[in-house]
Amino acid sequence: MAKRVGVLALQGDFQAHQKALERAGAEVVQVRTPEELRDVQGLVIPGGESTTMLRLLQAANLMQPLKEFGKTKPIYGSCAGAILLATDVINPEQASLQLMDIGVQRNGYGRQLDSRVVQILTDTGEIEAVFIRAPIIVRVGKDARVLARYNGDPVLVEQGRHLVSTFHPELTDDTHVHQMFLDKIA
Repeated sequence: MAKRVGVLALQGDFQAHQKALERAGAEVVQVRTPEELRDVQGLVIPGGESTTMLRLLQAANLMQPLKEFGKTKPIYGSCAGAILLATDVINPEQASLQLMDIGVQRNGYGRQLDSRVVQILTDTGEIEAVFIRAPIIVRVGKDARVLARYNGDPVLVEQGRHLVSTFHPELTDDTHVHQMFLDKIA
């Protein structure tokens, strides 16, 4: 039976995540309300603009439901999603869900012009990583585990049931990262 996974569909390229999850074998629901969040086993927070996402989450009354959801169910955040899951956010400081013990510097790799596509090595093999105005993970807490690095910086990190990447795996044909997330769902 397919795992039922939500993709936060307020902003960002949530449709690309939906397609990647479907290729990995999941049943996908676009989540825009607390009620839709209740019907999924895990959630993906896509990339986009984290400040805008925060405003939209507050307007949709999703901040507290997401924090509660993350206490018992897995969440995967890519790029802006990683920023939202972090405990500490700098450049500038902003609120977050504080579900992973990591510190993140927004736009750490530079502006849109500094975007890049590179190969990175994970615990289970090499994958293509698309960085677009990507954050840098500047601190990893003792309970978090780095799964991949780029130029020495952590770019794929897990902590318990949660997973973050500072890159966009949904923009490639490889479902490796999405499958890693699906494997976290009981």
